[in-house]
Amino acid sequence: MIDDATQPLIGHLVELRTRLLRCIICILVVFGGLLYFSNDIYHIVANPLISQLPQGSSMIATDIAAPFFTPIKLTAVVAIFISIPYVLYQVWGFVAPALYQHEKRLVMPLIVSSTVLFYLGIAFAYFVVFPLAFYFFIHTAPIDVAINTDITKYLDFVMTLFIVFGFAFEVPVAIILLCWTGITTPQSLRKKRPYIIVGVFAVAMFVTPPDVFSQILLAVPICLLFEIGTFFARFYQPRKHEDSEEDTFVSDDEDEK
Repeated sequence: MIDDATQPLIGHLVELRTRLLRCIICILVVFGGLLYFSNDIYHIVANPLISQLPQGSSMIATDIAAPFFTPIKLTAVVAIFISIPYVLYQVWGFVAPALYQHEKRLVMPLIVSSTVLFYLGIAFAYFVVFPLAFYFFIHTAPIDVAINTDITKYLDFVMTLFIVFGFAFEVPVAIILLCWTGITTPQSLRKKRPYIIVGVFAVAMFVTPPDVFSQILLAVPICLLFEIGTFFARFYQPRKHEDSEEDTFVSDDEDEK
């Protein structure tokens, strides 16, 4: 017999399972709708490299099954990316009942903004980073070297950059959360700005291709997003009221009044 203490836990686990199933079903439905266009999707993703290849060069497949499985693998990843808004909505639906009203007002904008920033990071990688990086790689290759990139390795390369830039653009959200939870403050982050900038360039050097252009194209947007995050974080600093046990969130302008 289940006692009263375990019933709430079981209820939460059942709801978590339901929401996870909804997320999986959403991804599978999107994947099924895109599967017919898998070769077209791969062509779109490969276009930044194909447009830079010398005349007579083309992409190759070193594995006999790669031409079939690689576009399908890419389509599965694209389905996950497209399903992110619905997945985050399910996450929101699961955690919202446990939040205070002022926390709900904060979390929902963060979910929307994090989704938009993730897509912006992917778009920035595709439209800005890829053309410049591939131009650099191709035009610095020795004259005797024929450039024929394997489609599987190319997919792994671009997926890595998509994820790196997608999460890198989440810097403002991360800063707001750190300040909201009281781990740090905008004032402290501003004082540490020189060290943070050096750290950003160091991290960008390791997670991007070995060329200075990709490093700069990742580090500079992160630095700009850092400034944006510190600006908005000042509106979400926790402050304890003596007559209330709940945190309220006010801006610096309100503190000065």
